[in-house]
Amino acid sequence: MAGLDWLTARPIAHRGLHGAGAVENTPTAFTATIAAGYAIETDLQITADGEAVVHHDAKLGRLTEGSGTLAAMTAAELKRVAFKETADRIITLSELLDLVAGRATLAIELKSLGDGDDRLPRRAAQVLAGYAGPAALMSFDPFQMAVVREAVPARTHGLIAERWRGPAGEALGTRRRRAASYLANVARARPQFLAYSVKDLPALPPLLARYVLGGPVLTWTVRTEADRAKAAKWADQVIFEGWRP
Repeated sequence: MAGLDWLTARPIAHRGLHGAGAVENTPTAFTATIAAGYAIETDLQITADGEAVVHHDAKLGRLTEGSGTLAAMTAAELKRVAFKETADRIITLSELLDLVAGRATLAIELKSLGDGDDRLPRRAAQVLAGYAGPAALMSFDPFQMAVVREAVPARTHGLIAERWRGPAGEALGTRRRRAASYLANVARARPQFLAYSVKDLPALPPLLARYVLGGPVLTWTVRTEADRAKAAKWADQVIFEGWRP
């Protein structure tokens, strides 16, 4: 774990420090996180013109004005979209890196539809190739991490996971094929750390990651005293929201 001490050195603010006056995944939230001395967890989506932009939802509307799917809009169009509570706008990954400038560790989630689209991991790897600050990429989709590993082997990358529940009524054959594909991509990706759901701790995957493979375990999203107690026992660092460690 020593080689990734930088990743677990500070608690990680989920989508930045957001709340009154600061919307998640915005420059205001990230600036507050840097000032408080925490690491930053954030999300990337792909645009119609192949740009990586900072936003959690695949669609506009929950936090922003307007509507539409991010993947169907260009980066220029999205940068004009207003958030409902602040003057912030959606930013690109390049703009995020310029803002942070190595002052905080970044744990960056690549969002995925599970459709084999490799544009987002390739664009993220390309943008991060010239960034000297501490940053790691992660995703629920091991295919995306396999693409990252093959595109830029030196970039720290990991998997996000929770207890597998699967679609209700899924046929056994379909479940087996899905599991086989997932495991094949995990083998390709060779993740260096695991970010696991705190609600599902303790569990075998984080135990294997921590004590057999020797990689650190992050846990998300830690919001309550019960979450904190589990995180202290079963993980190396928290991705937190709604309180400050």
